[in-house]
This record gives sequence, C-alpha cells and structure tokens, in this order.
Amino acid sequence: MELKSAKNPVALPQVVFYTRAGCHLCDEAKVQLLLLQQRVSFQIEFVDIDNDPELQARYNHEVPVIFVHGKKAFKYRLDEAQFLRKLQAG
Repeated sequence: MELKSAKNPVALPQVVFYTRAGCHLCDEAKVQLLLLQQRVSFQIEFVDIDNDPELQARYNHEVPVIFVHGKKAFKYRLDEAQFLRKLQAG
C-alpha cells in the first residue's frame, strides 16, 4: 500500500492501539506493529488508557487493544497474519 499523488490521494489504513505504561503485552504488540509498519503502510495512533477515565474503565483488563479500520480487532496479543488480512480488508 502506497500513497498516491496529491491528485489522487489514498488515505492510509488507521490503527488505534490502546495501551498503558508498564504493560509487557503492550510493549510486545507495539514492537510487532512498528515492524509491520516497515513492511506495509498504515497509521498508528497510540492511546494511553490511563489518561482517560472512560477508556481506563472500558479497557483496564484488556490492554493492549488494537482497532483496525475503527473495529476492535485484537486484545492481549497481535496475530500478524490476521492483522495484515484485516488491514487489507478495510
């Protein structure tokens, strides 16, 4: 997936990664995502749930939680093959 020229722009797929400090599963999934991002183009937004009481209440026992194209796709662990399929499926 590549960006097209300004004449015909294509938005990069969006990934939202809900995380928190001191979470070893979050650290592992973050490394996986950053390595995948070197192979395939997508945008990642990192969100620390501890900065938002609502997010903390919602995802406190599930981090990391990863949304792909606005849909909850993974919690706890990231499966790279499934991630790439979800990313391409849009």
